[in-house]
Amino acid sequence: MISLAFDTTAAACSVILKKDNEILYKSENLMEFGQSEFLLPEIEKALQQSGIKFLDVDNLFVCVGPGSFTGVRSGISAARVFKLASSQLNIGGVSAFEAYRKTFDMADIAELNAVIIETRRDDFYVQIFDKQLQPLSEPDAKSREDIITLLKGKLVSLSGDGVERFLSSPSGLCLHAIKMYDCPPIKNLLAAGEDMLKEKKLNFPKPLYLRAADVSMPKAR
Repeated sequence: MISLAFDTTAAACSVILKKDNEILYKSENLMEFGQSEFLLPEIEKALQQSGIKFLDVDNLFVCVGPGSFTGVRSGISAARVFKLASSQLNIGGVSAFEAYRKTFDMADIAELNAVIIETRRDDFYVQIFDKQLQPLSEPDAKSREDIITLLKGKLVSLSGDGVERFLSSPSGLCLHAIKMYDCPPIKNLLAAGEDMLKEKKLNFPKPLYLRAADVSMPKAR
């Protein structure tokens, strides 16, 4: 069984290729811009170095957000094109929340476990999970103060690329485990996709947008 996963939604372009239980290729290239241009050459590199033909890939998982509007669309568009090229391919969308949820080890789990994702605005994307890592809330965009209110008075673990900024000033929270990342770990994204496939919960990739894109009207001359 050969699985490919990739992510262009955050400040990186990440690709992983796995055959059975062996990781053949893994890269997480940090970049602020240009993920979409970097993605296809990186996938080609992964396949060539691993001696794998694309038509031999059984499963493909792509991060569907939240994150950069352009990055989300680029990754999903690539995944859908790959499905057209290989009709037998199992294809699924995995949220960044699912990838970060997989970063909580047994020793990390607290009463409340929050995934906090960077928005590059004043707020954060957030989802909260219980002791069994089952969702207690839907993914949402919330202010720092609102997140603190939701977590206050409980033993809390945090994971995500927004954690560093979230904790840049005192929060007053009772913290158990803190897991900071630059982007969703691609091995965890792959693991989440494999779980969804095994449980027959694989969803065709659709963008996870929690807010409208940043756009502005052209200035009048």
